[in-house]
Amino acid sequence: MTMTKEQKDNLFILVKSLSKSEKRQFKLYVGRLGVNEDSKFLTLFNILDKLKTYDEAVILKKGVVKKQQLSNVKAHLYKQILISLRLNPSHQNVRIQIREQLDFATILYHKGLYKQSLKILDKAKNLAIANEEKNAAYEIVELEKVIESQYITRSISNRADELTIQAKDLSLQNVLASKLSNLSLQLYGLFLKTGYVKNDQDHKMITQYYQDRLPVYDINKLGFREKLWLYKAKLWYSFLTVDFLSCYKYASKWVNLFYDNKDMILLNPVFFLRGNHYLLEALFYLNKYEKFREALINFEAVTQEKWFPLDDNNAALTFLYIYNNKFNLHFIQGSFVDGLPLIDEVLEKLKDYQNRIDEHHIMVFYYKIASMYFGAGENRKCIYYLEKIISNKSLQMREDLLCFSRILNLVAHYEAGLDYNLDVLIKSTYKFLIKMEDLYEVQIEFIKFLRGLGDIFPNQVKGEFKKLHKKLKEYENDPYQSRAFLYLDIISWLESKIENRPIGDIVREKFKARGSTQQ
Repeated sequence: MTMTKEQKDNLFILVKSLSKSEKRQFKLYVGRLGVNEDSKFLTLFNILDKLKTYDEAVILKKGVVKKQQLSNVKAHLYKQILISLRLNPSHQNVRIQIREQLDFATILYHKGLYKQSLKILDKAKNLAIANEEKNAAYEIVELEKVIESQYITRSISNRADELTIQAKDLSLQNVLASKLSNLSLQLYGLFLKTGYVKNDQDHKMITQYYQDRLPVYDINKLGFREKLWLYKAKLWYSFLTVDFLSCYKYASKWVNLFYDNKDMILLNPVFFLRGNHYLLEALFYLNKYEKFREALINFEAVTQEKWFPLDDNNAALTFLYIYNNKFNLHFIQGSFVDGLPLIDEVLEKLKDYQNRIDEHHIMVFYYKIASMYFGAGENRKCIYYLEKIISNKSLQMREDLLCFSRILNLVAHYEAGLDYNLDVLIKSTYKFLIKMEDLYEVQIEFIKFLRGLGDIFPNQVKGEFKKLHKKLKEYENDPYQSRAFLYLDIISWLESKIENRPIGDIVREKFKARGSTQQ
């Protein structure tokens, strides 16, 4: 086995993810099983618990299991840990309770205790419907139908009709929810792959794609779950088509849906977190500073409430979304130097969450860190973090992120006075960009500008900056082209060059000017 493979051993990762109380409970659970103290799987658990990295040779050296037994013992231990976790109160939620009741009812049914089975199923079904767990509710109705067909209860004469209608209703709602969730996922996938639409042709294509797949629905007949998927699909369509006002509208509907159904926050915390993140993103793009700040404060306050379910997954997502937006708050204000302490905080937390945050999101953090350093005038540190993105060969996502990392890298090299390899950098950036299928006009103009930089005298540079600034200003209000400025505020950078002032001052002045017009 190679080292990289060993590092990714699933059982080892699961053992390492356990909290102290979960480990204690696992040992108590094994004790209750009456398993012999020196049973193989418990000993293996203790060995894995002590290891820093997974190493099969070390495990076999202990002489607990022979090589040919190891995979069976590991599989058994994995299953026992999962059973123990399922019994842990911190992992008990309505979804697991419904499944458990369904299991109990199935056991009673197989024992021929039909009446008791139906009683449990009825309770579980009501719980499922109340909590929008309609797939589970459908499964329960199907089992009720099986039991009723074998054991005719005399209590309700129209029982068969009632169950048939209920099954049909649930089935229709499940199909609708499935179509909406499919559409939402497909649009999200498109967004990750291509980013925002760049022209009318793209816009038409995405709109056609969206309209062909949007199912017919009556908003008044939709439950919480169906509305959630509908708002998600509409939100992704709005993001793709660069309609940030609609993004704000549907993200607000999504978040308010949770505030109107507080219990759903407990049952679907991930969707609640994501809805808030998209709400903040829309406000950031719309430059609504006060609303953005307020929404961020409210969001962080809810995640710190005692009742908010912060398991490992939710804690990682909460960190991801809140800190992303804390960066954005500084970017809106132009307070880059004030934002520098955030960087150490984020890098520290990234260590804690490294197994739970995917690489794409880590790279987004690096881009934000680089942008913060760039704004604060610390260009070499900016280059250090951009290099992590540019040299990452396994990153398949978000072409636009890779593209702007390269452009910012060029600008930072220029700013840092690292001109000795600027020609090489310009060439490699240019090569990378022409491989991209559809560039923003902004990027094309910038590349032309950079290519010409080598042929002019230093005293002419400011004049070239002015020319590029004039050209790019034309794109500032273009619905497609202006998106390029979301990744990199080239216009403010050019103004800082022309006026010979720090970029932070320029952004701050614009922010204050916007504040006075937004009053």
